[in-house]
Amino acid sequence: MTSTLLDTNTPNAQPTPSYADIQSIVADDFEIMDKQVFGSLNSKVQLVMSVSQHVINAGGKRMRPLITLLCARMFDDKPSEKAMHLAAITEMLHTATLVHDDVIDESGQRRGKPTANATWDNATAVLVGDYLIARAFNLLVGFQSLPLLQVFSDGTCDIAEGEVLQLQHQHNPEATETDYLNIIDGKTSRLFMMATQGAAILQDKTEYMAALGDFGQHFGNAFQIIDDVLDYSGDSEVMGKNLGDDLAEGKPTLPTIKALELLKDQNHEGYEQLRIAVQTGKTPNAEQLIELVRSSGALDYCKQRALEETRLAQQALGTLPDNRYRQGLYQLTELASARLV
Repeated sequence: MTSTLLDTNTPNAQPTPSYADIQSIVADDFEIMDKQVFGSLNSKVQLVMSVSQHVINAGGKRMRPLITLLCARMFDDKPSEKAMHLAAITEMLHTATLVHDDVIDESGQRRGKPTANATWDNATAVLVGDYLIARAFNLLVGFQSLPLLQVFSDGTCDIAEGEVLQLQHQHNPEATETDYLNIIDGKTSRLFMMATQGAAILQDKTEYMAALGDFGQHFGNAFQIIDDVLDYSGDSEVMGKNLGDDLAEGKPTLPTIKALELLKDQNHEGYEQLRIAVQTGKTPNAEQLIELVRSSGALDYCKQRALEETRLAQQALGTLPDNRYRQGLYQLTELASARLV
């Protein structure tokens, strides 16, 4: 099949649609799915329900379930209750990972709203995150599909391992780009892969599993690299956190890793300042450190890596059925890349 998606350099190229435009392609499915995220909570414990509803209400754009819905429609253009249900489960898992992230990072806010750990406490947040994961698998069993359960159980293990790997390399100035890619493959990209491959299993289109896996992995990689670049160059209000927060937390992100590599050869004093900041998490001179990363050339390198991953994701789409839902997936990759401009 010849793909028409990848001709992005034509003079008459259309402007990138907004997220709302892409979501509108599956508007009815999305609305039902969004209600199911809440409707699937059935704990007998009121505190579990209160905290779960709090964190789901604070949720973002629901990109991962949107991907599931687009994939399902791409294979069979009619409403699928199973696909909507699976999309809701995917969002439930994503929410659980965010709850645990907030505890690990000691975050007080997410997207401008108080986190569960700040509103209640760490123990409550962790246990409710555990409940959301357990409930997600409780619901997955209802599909009576061992292949689907396998993809989600393997993927959830990879997500947990990615988080632990990030913790292992926290405050480690010797972390490498390979370490970083191993981390984001688990903590970010794996859920994108689950969102796509789960839809293929439901629609009995397993011949597309490899292409969907490639799309999910590369799009997830691009998405995370872009997020990490914006920690040094984005808008604090839009992002809901201060610039340089990842550095203060000692997270091994690609901009910091590359900046250390470049500064080691070109600016030894700057290298030592950044290395000590990563190692200790002490950033009283945060603006100076951010400028060190910016001036090192690390962000230009990271932007190129993000665009490479975006292109690989787009190429993976070329073997999938050519319709407006595939176009929606392509537009999501363009929308993510546009954040770098």
